[in-house]
Amino acid sequence: MVPAASLGAFVVASVLLILMPGPSILFVIGRSIAYGRLAGVLSVVGNALGMLPLLTLVALGVGALVAQSIVIFTIIKVIGAGYLVYLGIQAIRHRDELPHDEAARPRSAWRLLGEGFVVGVTNPKTIAFFVAVLPQFVDYRAGSIPLQLGELGVVFVALALVCDSCWALAAGTARAWFANSPKRIARLRATGGGMMIGLGGVLLFSGARH
Repeated sequence: MVPAASLGAFVVASVLLILMPGPSILFVIGRSIAYGRLAGVLSVVGNALGMLPLLTLVALGVGALVAQSIVIFTIIKVIGAGYLVYLGIQAIRHRDELPHDEAARPRSAWRLLGEGFVVGVTNPKTIAFFVAVLPQFVDYRAGSIPLQLGELGVVFVALALVCDSCWALAAGTARAWFANSPKRIARLRATGGGMMIGLGGVLLFSGARH
């Protein structure tokens, strides 16, 4: 089990990252604007399901390697932090590119879930977070590393499900407000980019927890 202090700090870090506008949030907002609140929530559920394969791979593979080598830990941290900075720069560079405007046509629940799953399993922000951040909240003296990584990952997925659902409901309710103001989405993306760059810098210079 993850110690309570580490779990509390992880919850705070997770919520801060989840609230940063990134691929998942922009996807959910786009779906909610195009198809309404229910479609947005279904996309959130699919996105959360897409995180589970990533979590499994990290818990069973990366966790064991990180536990044995501080060199690997450092390499992973640098790659993860660098990728977050890259994502932030890309978000700022392409802040004026809006989600594809799809015609408002009905879609099945399974299709919405499937599309959300694809976004979740290919979301680089989630991959970087699981690989670079989860191991830093593990207590290597408190038991199974994969089990602790899995516990942290499940907490992250649950928090993402709740927070992203709030985005879906809000965007679905105010869909006209978002759709008629492209500059608002551009500012949202630029702000998220800046926050991702900042998080990457913090991760890069944070100490290892071995």
